[in-house]
Amino acid sequence: MSMSLSSDVPTAIQAFVDTTNAGDSAAFVQTFTEDAFVSDSGREFRGHEGVAEWDRTDNIGKRSHFELLGVKPGLGDQQFIATMLVSGDGFNGTGDLEFTLRGDRVSRLVIEP
Repeated sequence: MSMSLSSDVPTAIQAFVDTTNAGDSAAFVQTFTEDAFVSDSGREFRGHEGVAEWDRTDNIGKRSHFELLGVKPGLGDQQFIATMLVSGDGFNGTGDLEFTLRGDRVSRLVIEP
């Protein structure tokens, strides 16, 4: 079963991908809520300052590029699992990112190895 990514992808996840691929760090941070939480392989980042730090060390700072392969509902309300093909100067490969959304922004992002 294939899915139409454009219509099925929540706005916040599409913005996360688009701002990363554009290399726009300021816009990237704004895709997150003020009290956002990011966990990347056990390293934790909080708020816009934490998101900006993670972006510098692990995302746009590593020239990451995302190809969104699919999105499916997660366990909770407003939770989604996005499967991404990642390339750049950091992690390269396919992985699942667990997003929790609040409105049109990301409130929680969990990346497990």
